[in-house]
Amino acid sequence: MLVNKYIGQLTKLPEKGILAVLKLSDEGATIPFISRYRKEQTGNLDELEIERVIQLADQFKQIVKRKKFIIETISATGDLSVTLNEKISACFDLNVLEDLYLPYKKKKQTKADTAKKSGLLGLAKTIMAQELNKLDEVALRYVKGPISSIEEAYEGAGHIMAEWITENPIVREKLRHSFYNFSILTATKIKKAEDPLGKYKNFYDFSQSGSNCPPYRFLAILRGENEKVLKVKIQPNADYNLGWMERFYIKRDNDCSELVKDAIKVAYKKQLVPSLELETKAHFKALADEKSIQNFTKNIEQLLLSPPVGAKRVLAIDPGFRTGCKIVCLSENGDLLHNTTIFPHPPQKEKSKAISKIAQLVEQYKIEAIAIGDGTAGRETENLIKHIAFKNPPLAYVVREDGASIYSASKVAREEFPDYDVTVRGAVSIGRRLCDPLAELVKIDARSLGVGQYQHDVNQTLLKAALDLTVEKAVNKVGVNVNTASKYLLSYVSGIGPKLAESIVEFRTKNGRFKNRASLKLVPRLGEKAFEQAAGFLRIKGAGNPLDNSSVHPEQYRTVESIAKECQLSVKELIGNIEVLQKIENSTQLKNKIGAFTLKDIVAELKKPGIDPRLKSRVFQFTEGINGIEDLKVGMLVNGLITNVTDFGAFVNIGIKTNGLIHKTEISDAFVQHPTDYLAIDQQVQARVILIEPERNRIGLSIK
Repeated sequence: MLVNKYIGQLTKLPEKGILAVLKLSDEGATIPFISRYRKEQTGNLDELEIERVIQLADQFKQIVKRKKFIIETISATGDLSVTLNEKISACFDLNVLEDLYLPYKKKKQTKADTAKKSGLLGLAKTIMAQELNKLDEVALRYVKGPISSIEEAYEGAGHIMAEWITENPIVREKLRHSFYNFSILTATKIKKAEDPLGKYKNFYDFSQSGSNCPPYRFLAILRGENEKVLKVKIQPNADYNLGWMERFYIKRDNDCSELVKDAIKVAYKKQLVPSLELETKAHFKALADEKSIQNFTKNIEQLLLSPPVGAKRVLAIDPGFRTGCKIVCLSENGDLLHNTTIFPHPPQKEKSKAISKIAQLVEQYKIEAIAIGDGTAGRETENLIKHIAFKNPPLAYVVREDGASIYSASKVAREEFPDYDVTVRGAVSIGRRLCDPLAELVKIDARSLGVGQYQHDVNQTLLKAALDLTVEKAVNKVGVNVNTASKYLLSYVSGIGPKLAESIVEFRTKNGRFKNRASLKLVPRLGEKAFEQAAGFLRIKGAGNPLDNSSVHPEQYRTVESIAKECQLSVKELIGNIEVLQKIENSTQLKNKIGAFTLKDIVAELKKPGIDPRLKSRVFQFTEGINGIEDLKVGMLVNGLITNVTDFGAFVNIGIKTNGLIHKTEISDAFVQHPTDYLAIDQQVQARVILIEPERNRIGLSIK
């Protein structure tokens, strides 16, 4: 089977698009580039479809590699028949492939091997044939050497038959289907196991269909098992499976068939169930990982694309009680202008002094916005800011500070601020997040940003790959100002990467700002391929050619210039001319010349060139008078910010240490398949308190 046929069967995508993606990917094209600038070739496949094609192409290669190894291994033993070779060659299911390989795989000495060495292979074949009624007479012939009785002969033959049954691909596939689709997942508390906070209380005596168990619940149960609190089992209907196996193997009703039945039970209970239970657990775990990673990447994308306030002079506060509140003042470009510490909260309670200092700094540095970290003492600091009488009141924003401590202690932060300690770096990160969340958050491992769902329990290799791609897609969706971007932000631009990003920054530092996209080719090691992949996503504000500050790719500049000339306009006059652009978009001639998808994208960009696709940031205020869980009452309405969206609901920051939870059943009166269909990271909501459990640190909310 060809790789495109394999992918087509699994995705139902058009063959032309699949072949185009494979070719472009092999040539080094990135997913953002393919989805944005090669729509004519792919038939307008989106990023998710392109990513799936590339993933399946890699999966196909792994299967082909595994098949080659299996065929070579079996061939070396002389056991590779024509039929087996054909079966392996035609197989593209890894589980079935391993079933075919199982009888020939090297393994430790088994009871079946011992029985074969004792000369019982013939007896096992005779019994499996089930053609004799008086079996004892035949069995006596095998009582010799290490075999001292008929019972021993039957036992040894039983081990051989059990191995045959265990290694039968048809049996394994039938039982695998039973395990995957009809097994029951159970969890029970291990006696004497400690669970002081009652984290796994809901699973002390738990039972549910394995295939219907939500991924987040399965991961929670597995965590309980790993922490030695829960005992977990996955079992299918044994009576049904044994009944099917007997119908599959039993041909007659005689002495032989009774021994075959015994071998079936041994194979099922001792070998098939244990191995398939492990395989099924791994299968459900992989499905749960995939779902969890999808949820995580969606949240990360929303977080990265959070509304920026833009280039403003910011006073950022990293709040604290005993250690005080660290303050930094930042320029429009995010440069550190000043830092200090105030102590308005207990135990020092220097409130008046703190108010005076903040007012002075706002005036001195012409502060336009205040960023307040949402961690410890964040609510109290927000209240403090509200009571300051500024001459020119700046807007105050609450900024999530997840990962700020990770950044402040990182190599990245040390490189940026080698002369300042972690407290200053953390405050700078909070301030910069307000101005441009994307530019700042790319410096932090996405796993530390607090928007995952059991992210530490899933496959970390797959998680990292998915998150890296998500960051790359977000960066390229927004576009990057090449004259102001850090090397960390530039490294995620299509076709660039860390090394080339460093070269761009070094070149910029040495030679000054880039005046046009073409000058990027002067950067050492930035060749034609890298330029092709990156140019459309890099912006140059104030360039002589206005297209350099748009998402129009340089390869289409001549097309745009030609269109402008035909309209008797300059490119600058064409941009924003909605009436003319509308006619251009409907031009059949141009659609035939450059492609309908490409023309549509060019016109859309010319209508609003360089517009940031992110929403604008809005000021938010928590409900006054709520400083702790003790201030809440059932039925109370509270303002909150969505901090995390999971499969089972959304967590909400309501201005106190404990986040509330809006369970999926409390989102809408209609059935909610997934909370992300209704809620997003950083969304502002007003919710009703429906549950307060101080002892378990739980707050239930509803927005129905």
